Parts: sequence; structure tokens; C-alpha cells
Amino acid sequence: MTTSETGARTPRPSARPNGQWKIDGTAPLNANEEWKQVDDGLAVRERIENIYAQGGFASIDPTDLHGRFRVWGLYTQRKPGIDGGRTATLEPHELEDEYFMLRVRIDGGQLTTEQLRVIAGISQEFGRGTADLTDRQNIQLHWIEVESMPEIWRRLEAVGLGTTEACGDVPRVILGSPVAGISAAELIDPTPQIEEIQSRFIGDPTLSNLPRKFKSAITGHPSQDVVHEINDVAFVAVEHPELGIGYDLWVGGGLSTTPRLGERLGAFVSPERVSDVWHGVAQIFRDYGYRRLRNKARLKFLLAEWGTEKFRQVLQDEYLGYELPDGPAAPKPASPGDHIGIHRQKDGRFYVGATPIVGRVSGPTLEKLADLIEANGSTRLRTTPHQKLVILDIPEDRVPSLIAGLDELGLSARPSLIRRGTIACTGIEFCKLAIVETKAYATAAVLDLEERLAQFDLPHQISLHVNGCPNSCARIQTADIGLKGQLVTIDGEQVPGYQVHLGGGLASQDRDEAGLGRTVRGLKVAADGIADYVERVVTRFLDDRDQDADETFAQWAHRADEEALV
Repeated sequence: MTTSETGARTPRPSARPNGQWKIDGTAPLNANEEWKQVDDGLAVRERIENIYAQGGFASIDPTDLHGRFRVWGLYTQRKPGIDGGRTATLEPHELEDEYFMLRVRIDGGQLTTEQLRVIAGISQEFGRGTADLTDRQNIQLHWIEVESMPEIWRRLEAVGLGTTEACGDVPRVILGSPVAGISAAELIDPTPQIEEIQSRFIGDPTLSNLPRKFKSAITGHPSQDVVHEINDVAFVAVEHPELGIGYDLWVGGGLSTTPRLGERLGAFVSPERVSDVWHGVAQIFRDYGYRRLRNKARLKFLLAEWGTEKFRQVLQDEYLGYELPDGPAAPKPASPGDHIGIHRQKDGRFYVGATPIVGRVSGPTLEKLADLIEANGSTRLRTTPHQKLVILDIPEDRVPSLIAGLDELGLSARPSLIRRGTIACTGIEFCKLAIVETKAYATAAVLDLEERLAQFDLPHQISLHVNGCPNSCARIQTADIGLKGQLVTIDGEQVPGYQVHLGGGLASQDRDEAGLGRTVRGLKVAADGIADYVERVVTRFLDDRDQDADETFAQWAHRADEEALV
């Protein structure tokens, strides 16, 4: 390690090439990079439609199956009956079933009821009724057969949806404010910027071979509702004292096994420059990102080596051709970013944020939801980065009937704080990387805790994030209580369980500042013991918190003795 002039320790450059195209050349340094150069992932769609859909699963080339299919939103799902202890010991083909998870890409989370009906129909006809809301504003279906993909794409694309670059080493879905264009509080509607990036660059073969995934977020809302700190590039609305409304630029966030929060470059980006700046950051990742080791192939590792000053300079000098003005940071959010509840729009109508339990819905539920929305005078809704739904454009006199209908569908607009704050990844039910079940255990815990915690007056929402493996799809390091799936030993017996992270959070989660959770060595919870642990630690928090200072759970968790956290 070396020490910079500011005293920060920076990684010593590797003596071996890192696969940075602009430094080391483009010769592939591992098998993954080799197949990506042999044939672009975008090209596999033609084979899916013309060869694999006719020949079935057995006809699929293994490299296409385990690599290029991802670019079109397709992953093989986990074969039922394989326990978590075998996840790391079996080869991918031994873990996988002959069915796929299909990720429907929904940039900005913007949907119409017509689009929702199409997704619901696909779910019921081709996916055994499955549907999950993700924390990336997508909808995931399961049990999809390759033979069905031509018809599924035809139906999705007929209503303006698709799966292009929903997965893989590409620019993934662009997170956007769920209340873009309708909130009275927003500084700017980011929809034009999202649409410009999408139309210019999604499906662009010059960006379809990145070192790894590239995540983006744009919000014009002061709640900072797109978890911008954990994206590779993010634009957060801010008012510049001389230049007016634009965006504060963030880069280099990401979680997984090596979590790192993004950093401000201190640059102000005017709305008309957003797509060019986004493109510049994506090209930096393509050209300078590390490719030799996949576990180092995220933009956060390049930012850690370069620092923000060099990153900004390279962006300006090599990719933009002009300097970006300095800009201020956005103020701390004054409201939660999940938009749950009933809110007046700037046009006088209302939007209503509703909570399914841990993002789990279904095809029939989505179809009934489309009926309900239309019956109450609207045709628009949004998905959110918090596994929630927001219904737009509801006339005031229709709000009560909408809320009653949502309750009947298990989509509460007035949820308990624990239901509102709980999210979960796919888990071992379908995911080949998972070690532990998530959705079922988290759902049972929520229902149990709603009864156990009803006697307490919680001062604020407590976030509970449940993940089936270390990869943090459910953002465990940024939750009040984050649970990372693993096999744990309790009373001498090895059982499915979770390692506990405490006290994480983001700006949109009522935190003074974003921060990662604290890990207490040896603190593990059995998978069926989530409710017991949460009740215990929340009770201690309520007994011990500094009420005069309005201390939050995260603040308490970072100062509390370890004995109070077990």
C-alpha cells in the first residue's frame, strides 16, 4: 500500500496486467473475457429465436447458456431439491434446471396497466404464475422455457417493454424516481434523461462488453429515492446557485462481498449533458476497468485506485472534451424514499405507494392490480428500488376504494413499519448462488413481528434485508438489520442461517449520512429464528436509545456494546 498526500492509503498497482484495454491491450486474460470477444452477447437472440426455441434446452450451446443468454435477461434457475450446502461444490450444470428466470427490464420503473397485463399474462401462461418485484425496479418471472421466448419477446415488445441487457456485463436497468413527473416536491423530472440514455446506448454493441455489470440511477426528487450511493454512476438533482437545476454526479458504488459506497466527483451536470456524461463514465469502465479477475471487475475498484480527482479529470479530458463546473452536494433528504402511503400530486390527483411482502407478487395479482387501477381512474404505475409499487393519477374521491382494493390484494398502502422496511432477494428457491431460503423465511418473520412489535411505539421504520448468499442483491450492508445467508452452527448442529450486519443505511433511509453496517464476529441467526432475533435486538434498542437525541437504530447499533447486539 502507498499513502497519498491526503493521508489516505491507496492500493499499490499490480505488477501483472489487469486487463485494462487502454493500458494492457484487449487480449483476453481469462475464459470469460475470451468468449465475450468471440461473439457479442447481443448476437445470441437470433440463435434463441431460430435455433434454440426449436431445438429446446438440449440444443443450447453451453457458452451461450451460461454467458450470452444473460444479456437478454435469462438465467437458468436452480434445480429443486439441492440444499444450500452443495451450492459451492457443484458445477453450474449440476445446479441448474432446464428453466429460466426472465428479467423484464423497466427503466425508471415506469409502467402502464396495458404493460402490466402483458407481464401478468406471460407469467400465467409461461411462468407458472410467478412474479417478483426486484430492488432494481424490474419484474422477474420463473419457470420460463426457451421454446417460449420468441412469443414472450413479441408480446413484451408490442407494448414497449423488453429484456435487452437486463443482465450480464452490460449497462443494466436505469433506476429512476418512482414519482418522476408527478411529485410536487421534485426538482426536475429525470424521465427525458433516462429515455435519452436508453435510446442512445442500450443495445449499443460498443458498450455490450463491459468488465462486469454497470448500474445507473437518476433522480430529480429530494428524497434521493434511487439508492444512488450503491450505483456505478448516479445523478442526484441539485440546485446550483448560478446554473439552476441539474445533477450532482456520483460514481463507483457497489456492494456484494466488497462493499463500497459511491463518491461525489464534485461536478455539476446540466440536464442536456447527462447522457454524454453517463456515456463517458461507461466508456471509462469499458476502457480502464479491470478484467483479469472477475471479483475485481467493478468500477468501484478503479475508483479506489484513481480517486475522485483523477477520475473526473480523465472523464473530462478523454471522453467529454470539456470541463464540468463544480457543484454543490444535495441536501439531506427530509422524507423517506420509498413513497409508501397517500400523497398529493402536483396536478391535484394522488399517488399511492403500496407494499407487497418482500416483493413477492404473482401473475394473477398483477392482473387484478391492473383491473383495480383502471377501475379507479388511472392507467399508470411505477415499480421502485425498494420492492414496492406506486400507483399514479388517482382522483381524490377514488383513493379510499383503491386502498381497500390494494389491501385485498395483499398490497398495503398503510403497512406496519417492519413490513414496509423488509426486502429479500430471490433465495435458494430459484437462485443457483443461494445457500439459504429468503422469501419464505422473511415473510414468516414479517407476519410474526407484526404481532410481536405491535405493543411497541417504534420511533421510525427499521429496515430488515434478507439475502440468500454473500452477494448482497438485497443490500444487506445498507440495512438497519442485514442478514447474509450461510450455513451456521447452532448448538452443535449445522443449519441454514444468516450472518448479521447492523446499522447500515443510505441517505434515502433517514440516515444522517450513508454508511455500511457493522458486523459482530460470531453473531449468526438460524433461518427460522429471524423474528426472535429482531424482537430481541429491537427491544434492547428501545430500552437503551437516547430519546433526547432522537437516536436512530443505526446510530445505536454502531455505539452499542456487542453484548447488546447478540
